Amino acid sequence: MPQPASPSIFANDLFRDRVAVVTGGATGIGLAIAEELVRLGAKVVIASRKAGRLNTAARGLSADYGSDVVPFVCNIRRRSEVEALFDATLARFGHVDFVVNNGGGQFLSPAASISEKGWHAVVETNLTGTWNMCQVAAQKWMLAHGGKIVSIVADMWCGFPGMVHTGAARAGVVNMTQTLAIEWVAQGIQLNCVAPGVILTTGMHNYPPGMAEASQRAIPQKRLGAQEDVAAAVCFLLSPAASFITGTTLKVDGGASLWGERWPIANPPSAPITIPPWPEQRWPQFAAPPTEEP
Repeated sequence: MPQPASPSIFANDLFRDRVAVVTGGATGIGLAIAEELVRLGAKVVIASRKAGRLNTAARGLSADYGSDVVPFVCNIRRRSEVEALFDATLARFGHVDFVVNNGGGQFLSPAASISEKGWHAVVETNLTGTWNMCQVAAQKWMLAHGGKIVSIVADMWCGFPGMVHTGAARAGVVNMTQTLAIEWVAQGIQLNCVAPGVILTTGMHNYPPGMAEASQRAIPQKRLGAQEDVAAAVCFLLSPAASFITGTTLKVDGGASLWGERWPIANPPSAPITIPPWPEQRWPQFAAPPTEEP
C-alpha cells in the first residue's frame, strides 16, 4: 500500500523573509500548512474565529520552531475583520507575500434538509469569505507588489451529494480563482487551488461512524490522505517551482475523483427491458439491407 509523503520535501529556508497569512490555521489542515511554512522560514499569521485554539497553536509553533507565529481572531465572512487582519499583518511585517485560504466549513446533509440559514452560512464562509480574503489582499498589497494566493477547495468535480452547499461554494471558488488569475496576472499575482480528497484529521469525528473506512475503500490508493500531503501541495504552489502555474487546481485525493461511488442510489424494481425496433422509416440510410432468398 502506498505510504503518505514525508513531512517535508522542501529545502530549509525556502520561504525565508516571506510573510504568509493562513486562515483556518489553528487546527487540522490549516495548522499543518502553517507548520510547514514556519518550518521553511516564513513569518506566519494564523487566523480563525476562536481565540483559544489560535493562541494555543501560535504558542506551540513558536516554541517548536523558534519563530514568532502571530494569531489573529477573524471571521472571514465579515469584510471589516478581513481588512483588520491585513492591516495588522502589514503594520507588523511590512508586506504580505502569500495568502492561504483554508478557512471554511460545512456539514453533512441531504439537500432537501438544508435550512436557509445553513445554506447561507456555508456559502458565505466558503465563497464570500474567500472572496473577501482575495480582494482585500490584492487591494492592500498584491496589486502593487504581486503575491501568491492558494485556496483550499474540495473534491466536487462530479457534484457533491450530501454537501450541495459546500460543493456549490467550492466550485465558485475555482471559477473565481480562474477569473482572478487572468484579471490580476499583469500585477504579478498568481492564484491557484488545492482540492483535497478525504484527509484524516480530527474533523472526521463530525461525520457518521464508518465513513472513514468506507472512504478509504473508495480511494484508488486505498488510504486516506494526510494533512502533510495537502501542506506539501500548497507549499509547492507557493514555491518558485510553480512560477509558471496560475489559475489551476491541484487535486490531492489519491485518485478518488476518477473512480468510485460516493452516494448510493437504490436500484429500481426489476422489469423487462423492451428494445424498440430499428427506426428504418426515419433513417432509411441505416436500414438493414434486404435479405436474399436462398
